[in-house]
This record gives sequence, C-alpha cells and structure tokens, in this order.
Amino acid sequence: MKVLLTGANGYIGRRLKSLLILQKNIELRILVRNKKSLSQEVLDNYEVIEGDTFDKEALKKALEDIDIAFYLIHSLNKKNYKELDKQSAQNFIEASGHCGVKRIIYLGGLGVKNSDTSKHLLSRIETGEILSSSSTIQTIWIRAGVIIGSGSASFEIIRNLVEKLPLMITPKWVDTYAQPIAVDDVINYLVASLYLNYKKNLIVDIGSAKMKYKDMMLQTAKALKLKRYLISVPFMSINLSSYWLNLFTPVPFTVAKALIEGLKSEVTIQNNNAKEYYPKVKPMSYIDAVKKAVIEIEQHQVISRWSDSDGSNWDKKHKEQINDSIFVDRKEADISSYDKKKVFKAITSLGGENGWFDYDFLWELRGIIDKAVGGVGINRGRRDNCDLRLGECLDFWRVEDIKEDERLLLFAQMKMPGEGWLEFKIDGNKLIQSAYFYPRGIVGRIYWYALIPLHYLVFINMIRNILRNSKS
Repeated sequence: MKVLLTGANGYIGRRLKSLLILQKNIELRILVRNKKSLSQEVLDNYEVIEGDTFDKEALKKALEDIDIAFYLIHSLNKKNYKELDKQSAQNFIEASGHCGVKRIIYLGGLGVKNSDTSKHLLSRIETGEILSSSSTIQTIWIRAGVIIGSGSASFEIIRNLVEKLPLMITPKWVDTYAQPIAVDDVINYLVASLYLNYKKNLIVDIGSAKMKYKDMMLQTAKALKLKRYLISVPFMSINLSSYWLNLFTPVPFTVAKALIEGLKSEVTIQNNNAKEYYPKVKPMSYIDAVKKAVIEIEQHQVISRWSDSDGSNWDKKHKEQINDSIFVDRKEADISSYDKKKVFKAITSLGGENGWFDYDFLWELRGIIDKAVGGVGINRGRRDNCDLRLGECLDFWRVEDIKEDERLLLFAQMKMPGEGWLEFKIDGNKLIQSAYFYPRGIVGRIYWYALIPLHYLVFINMIRNILRNSKS
C-alpha cells in the first residue's frame, strides 16, 4: 500500500516515521515544509514532497496515488490556530477526495463537546469532524488524552513539577480524571490502523487506567523515588496556574494555558472500540510508561520532543531580514591550527546542561526574565547533549539551519522587541560568530544598545571558549 505521512517531524510523527520505515509492505511518502529537516538516509530512500496543507498544489502532489494518509497536523504554536486547523483539515479532505485516498488516520484528543470544552480541545474535535465528513473516504479517528513519554509536553510538565517542588500547592483541576497513555502505545495503535479490516468511519478512544492528575504526579514521584506532598486549593485561576507551569516547567505560557484550559473537563474514554478492534495492543500502566520515559532520558535516547517542528525555510523566511539587519555583532578567530570537525562539535554542544561556555548566570538571568514575561525561557534545554538537528529547540533558540562542519544558525525565540539570530560559520581558516538583530521601532534600538556591554562580555568569551573546548 502507498502511505503518506504528514507531521513527520513532530513529536508523534518522528516516532511513527521510525516505525513505518520498518514496514516491508508499504511504500512511504513524506510531506514536510523543509526537506533539509530530514536525514540524508530518509531523503535517499523515500519520496519526499516539500510543502504543507496550505499549498494546494504540493498537497495534491503528495496525495496522488496514496491509499492511506496519516494526518498529524496541529497549529497550537500560532495565535489563530483554531482557524488554521479547520482550513488545513478542509484542504486535506478535499485534496484526498480528488486524489482517491481510501483512508485517513487522524490522531486527536479525548473529550466531548460541551460548554466547558477548551478552545484547544474543540479545535481537535472540529478537525476530526472535518476529516470524517467525506462520503468516499474512511477516517479512523484515534483519540488520546495525556501522552506519557520522553519529550512529551505532558510528561515534561509533570516531571519538572515533581522534581523541583517537594510540596506543591495545586489548583482544583488536579482532581480531574483522565486516562493517560504511553507514547509507544499511541504509535502502536496508529500503525495497527493501517491494517484494520473495517470499512466505515471509526472513532477509537485509547488510554490506560482512569486516574486523577494528582495521582499521576504522585506515581511519577514514586517512579523517581521521591517523596512529594500535594495541597489542593480552590483559588488558583487558569491564568495563575499557567504562569506557575510557565515558571517551573519548560513549556511557555501559551502552551501551558492551552493545556490547563483542557483540564476543566474529564478526558476519558467514551467507547470500547480500542479493545474491540485492536485486541493485540495492550496499553502499559502509567507508572511503567513513566519509568520507560525516565530511562530514555537518562540514556540520551529521546527520539522527539513536544517542541520539535518541521524546521523553517530560513532562506525564504529570514534571509532577507538577516541581510538587512540593522545591528550585527561579529567576532572572528583564526582556526588554521585547529581540527575543524572538533571546532564544529564544540559549537553544536552549546546550551542545555552543557551551558554556554561562560557567563552562564547571565544566560540564566535572561531566561528567568523571559519566563516572567511569558516566554519560553532556557529550561527547555536540548533533546540530546551531543546531537542537534534542524527545527529543534535549544534553550530559547531554535535550530534554523545546520550544515555539518560549516554552519549553525539559531533563531531567537525569547520575548524581545525584534528578531534575533546567532550564527556560527567556519569559512576556510576562520571561525565567524555573528549576532544579528532586526529591531522593531525605537524600543528595539534601545534594547540593543542597552545590551552592548553584556554582548561584549558574553560573545568574546564564547568564541574563545569554543576554541578551548575544541582542543579537549
């Protein structure tokens, strides 16, 4: 069968892709915004279409002759994500009908429509309804609640709270019921949906045992061998809870708020279709899922994170801005006596637990300020201490471009009055380190000039320490 995978570089998509390429009886095609976000091995062995669901020509090309398509697309990180999700799903179902697609497999969220349904969950439900609206295409709608796995937003929130706070003052939503599920089980249900012998539309609710959020935190503490105490209070609003999560966990305020709004109502299984149609998939218990996730983190085997993206077409989106940047701070060093591979390795080891080679307290202070104003901060860290790939997050940066032994470009995701980039480039016998800033108005210009003394301290020491570390 011919299968299309969308969202291939997202949290679920990246893991699903690694399993789909092991399936011997399928011909896999991948739709991504940027081909450079995929490994050379994938590019060499699978058909890749560059585009997205808003590019109708690319979408038709991607869906041509496809039997089954995975729809793993969500625009939560954009302000108007609800409208974008509806348009994306409509484009997809129309193009699928035009191309003769037989089945769409969609991963949505548990929950029902009512007056308390959050905007985020409502968007996931509406997407599923649109994808299920065709009379000629079958849609298998898998619905999952809290996904537990290394790198998942839900798990990173729970783990960070449990690790950092021996005593937690919690809002009343911790008594809400949910049915969490291990990310590996989600992937197993998705793959099994390829081979399901069923012809009509089907909604499949998946999850392990029903439990309260506070029990998830207590079981996580048990798995981590920690003693934790929770005190529930009735006066913590959604906004206050969101700021609390923003401060103590890696997720930014906007993501935290969207997730917490969804905790007003239970997200529990509404049908028995998982057991009836997928009898071979046996969801693991919550505590086993937590233990597996912790092992993956400790052994540096995190395949994907919630903050992963397709990688942006920086050359189309940002190149003009970089070239026209009003402010540039550039440092150069002679590397004729250095091993260039080791220099690049030192560059790509920046951030996360490795730090920034000097003045780490200034980076941490900037991260605290960023968190205080609703930004991402630096406690997102990095997925792996040694490996970087296009599109993933590195503290409050995103990897915008990476060319082995040649160039690393980071895009600033912290809150500031303008757009910023940090570039490391090996050009012949020179290492060139450049900070670019494209200000917004007079405030942006004041911001840059105010930071010049700190930039001098941080950036001149950074390039020196990159070279020092490349000799170790």
